[in-house]
This record gives sequence, C-alpha cells and structure tokens, in this order.
Amino acid sequence: MLRRMTGLLAATLLCAAGAYAQEPAKIFDPGALKGPARGRPNEVMVLGTAHLSGLKDPFRPASLKLLNDRLAGWKPQIVAIEALSGMQCDYARRFPHRYKDTVADYCWDPAPARASTGLDVPAASAEAERLLAHWPAAPTPAQRRHLAAVFLAGGERASALVQWLRLPEAERRAGDGLDAQLVALLDELRAKRNENTLIAAPVAAALGLERIVAMDDHTSDVMIEDEKGFAAAIRKAWDNPASARRRKMEEAYQPRLGDPEGVLAMYRSLNDPSQARLAFDGDFGAALEEGSPQQFGRHYVGSWETRNLRMASNIREAIAARPGSRTLVIVGASHKGYLEAYLNQMHDVRIVDALQVLR
Repeated sequence: MLRRMTGLLAATLLCAAGAYAQEPAKIFDPGALKGPARGRPNEVMVLGTAHLSGLKDPFRPASLKLLNDRLAGWKPQIVAIEALSGMQCDYARRFPHRYKDTVADYCWDPAPARASTGLDVPAASAEAERLLAHWPAAPTPAQRRHLAAVFLAGGERASALVQWLRLPEAERRAGDGLDAQLVALLDELRAKRNENTLIAAPVAAALGLERIVAMDDHTSDVMIEDEKGFAAAIRKAWDNPASARRRKMEEAYQPRLGDPEGVLAMYRSLNDPSQARLAFDGDFGAALEEGSPQQFGRHYVGSWETRNLRMASNIREAIAARPGSRTLVIVGASHKGYLEAYLNQMHDVRIVDALQVLR
C-alpha cells in the first residue's frame, strides 16, 4: 500500500511539474511583497529638480520660498542629494586612470579643511560618525562649528552648510576648526546657485536635521577613448521630437521663475508622472537605438542605469538606519522615474507622489 501511494504521489508531482513547465516563466517581484505588517512604513519622496546653476534670470534664490516651505511641511527625517560623498571622492582619487575626469567634475578638494583640522577624509568621516553618535540635544555653537569643520574635512560640504545654517548669525565665525578660509567657503555656499545649497540644506536646517546624505554615485564612469565620436553619437540621438518637446516646456516656465508661484509650477511640471517617459523617449531610449558601429548609446545607457541603481542602493542604506522614516530625495529630474522604480522594488519602501506635497 505504501509503495502504491508513493507511486501515486510521484505521478501527481510529475504531472504538476509538467503543467508548471508549460506556464510562462514568472519573475519574482520583490516590490509586490511590502512589509512589515506592523509599524510605520518608510516613505520616500523623489523630487525631480532642474539644476539651479543653469537657470537664467529672472530666477532668484528667494523664489524658492514656497517650494522649500512645502518640502519642510512634509517633515522628512532624511534628506538625500545628488552629490558624491567625501568617501567616494577619496576612493576615486586613488584611481586616476579611471576617475580623473570624475574627480575634476564632481569632487571638492578638502585640503584646506584637512590643514585646519588635521583630519584626512577617512579620519574625518569616522570622527563625524563618532560625534553624531553622542550628539547632545542642544549643542553649543562651538560644537556646531567643530562638526562643520569635520564635515568639510570629510568632503561633506552640504552637511557642513547645514551646521552653519543652524548657528545664530553672530556665531557664524572662525574657531573650533574653522579658519577664515573655511568660513568664507561656507558663506559662499549659502548663496551658491545649486539645489543642494538652496533647497536641501535650508530645508534640513529648518527641520533640525544634522546632516545630508550625499547619495550620488559615479563609480560606473569610464574613460572613453573616442570622446568626440561618443559625444557626437549621443547628441545625434538626442535630436528628436521628445527632446524638442522638453525644451519647449523649459522655455515656457522660464519667464515665471522670478516668482515663487512660478517656481512651484515648474516643480509641478518636472514631477508630473508623464515626465519619466518623456525623458526616456528623448534621451535614454533614443540613445539605446542609435546606430554607431561602436554602439556608444548602449554604453551610455548601461552607465546611466548602473549609476541610478547605485544611487538607489545608497538611499536604501540610509533608510535602513532609520526604520519608519520619511526621506526626501532631491535629484535631477531625469533620474526621478528610475529612482522611483528601483526604490519601489524594496520591501520596506513606499513611494510618495511629489505632486501631493507640491499642490
């Protein structure tokens, strides 16, 4: 009887296996398995932005007031920005054969802060973590100046600026590791036309945060032997109707950028869900199909996807340290759709529609 039952079971399993084999392959979807069942979820809002350094008159930093008020009103506990961390820049400097251009384009040289504090990037990064692990509820101005100096030595300018903005105006002076050169740098950063300094740092400071997460990643950058050929192929791919439509949209909101309502309207446009597909059609999808013998476009898209995946992993790492938190990610608008898609694959991440906050 046992042998007969075993044989029947085996036959049943073989039939089931045969039926399963005829079904289309199913890909595991981690994003469909959200958890935990109890506790506050991790919420992430990705704010697609224009790069403020490229905005022309009538744009003024003061025009960001309504936007910054909306973002602060959402009350994120983590603010992440499109900037390379000091540690990644330190890593990149060790491999100039591959990252020479990356360092020149994206990394600030912390040598002045190293001279003032005596800390190189690894030592400063460790010291910042040590200080924050025992950070008092009401730090003194001297403690904030010292932490700002340590952040600068670690290559974390945005976080140093947060500490600077949290100081009373009268306490924004040299001392505690900040010399006159570093004070001048921090004052210069306050007015710099950049979304990290005009949006992220003021919002973080207003919310009482101590630092900003630099989550960008350029480790997929490689030296292109035929740079001219590469650039020509990608520019040719970009010459298409979708790109032209994006340019017309930019031209339409440009005259209103001297007004806070106009700036808010621009951000609503940039964060409309339709923009992700428009960016693909005009940029990455077009590059994917460009016909150069060297397949420059496929190289470009591969690097782009790798960069976004690594950015998403840096964001996820920051969230993991604070379960149940809200995270604001401020990133160039073309990254938004990719980061939302990749982060939505995480079990413990819920994507928040930026338009709900920007209304």
